[in-house]
Amino acid sequence: MASTIVAQAVSGSHVLTVDGYSRTKGLDTGKFIKSGTFDVGGHRRCILYYPDGRSSDDADFISINLRLDHTDADEVKAQFKISLVDQHGESRTSYSNESQVCAFRVTEGPWGFGVIKRKDLEGSVYLRDDVLSIRCDVTVSKEIITELTAPAVLVPPSDMHHHLARLLSAGEGSDVTFEVGGETFPAHRYKLAARSSVFRAELLGPMKEKTATRIQINNMDAKVFRALLHFIYTDSFPEMDEGDATVMAQHQLVAADRYDMERLKLIYEERHCSRLCRSMVATTLGLAEQHGCGALKKACFGFLTSPGNLKAVMASEGFQHLRSSCPSVLEEFVGVLETGVPKLACLRPTAWLS
Repeated sequence: MASTIVAQAVSGSHVLTVDGYSRTKGLDTGKFIKSGTFDVGGHRRCILYYPDGRSSDDADFISINLRLDHTDADEVKAQFKISLVDQHGESRTSYSNESQVCAFRVTEGPWGFGVIKRKDLEGSVYLRDDVLSIRCDVTVSKEIITELTAPAVLVPPSDMHHHLARLLSAGEGSDVTFEVGGETFPAHRYKLAARSSVFRAELLGPMKEKTATRIQINNMDAKVFRALLHFIYTDSFPEMDEGDATVMAQHQLVAADRYDMERLKLIYEERHCSRLCRSMVATTLGLAEQHGCGALKKACFGFLTSPGNLKAVMASEGFQHLRSSCPSVLEEFVGVLETGVPKLACLRPTAWLS
């Protein structure tokens, strides 16, 4: 869908003819002769003709003003143009004045211009046989509305990922099969190669898998590989039980790093950053260290700098495993504590490394 802002307006015009121009002169400055009323957009107006100017500033001019005579509205916004009309009924830009949008009120004075000096008018094409014609064009601003507009052709959102998911599920046209954790997964080597540099090297490069139609993958759970394939084909994640989500996220991060899928790796890194908890932070820190996840490691360090968190994590089995498997990351964290968090010095972090 789309929308359009419509600034509505109604236009109309009125021509005032002064038959016997010379006999209107000398009326005195500030005095006017009123035209008949005319309606534009449901509001009644009239033209005020000042043959000797409206004020002392334009006493040498013929002044034309527009006045609002009757309306049910408190205020009417309108734009108007005053033009002199020649004997052929044509108005010319040389003696044409156009206003900005003005706010008209019945209780307030008119808007207008000193149109032409009397000495310039007399003898010009605008005055013939002592007859002068003045045209007033009025455009009244109406309600500004927003309309919903439907395009001529409604294009649905892309559903390519649904087609590719069905292709993966059916295995149609597959040219390679993976054996993972006792399960088999038919797939399409060019699709995998397009998404992963590791798969590209294995399936299209000089490695032995280039001509193989069945490939064994070790050290990976079948559910993890299934989810990896789903992301490769659809750029989205399959549905899974909430209870499996945290553990699966850890395995998926490892798989993403293994197959050099940087976006998938960053997605899982971000998920871990937002789901840190005391029971899993030590394991998560080990993952971050082993798979080059700098942002995740920084988030773990931040979580551990809370005294309550640090004490609880130090007592966990995950921390003991981290101390034996990744002593370097603990050495780095000790440096963070000693330089940035003096209040934790009482925990004697250097004892972790012995």
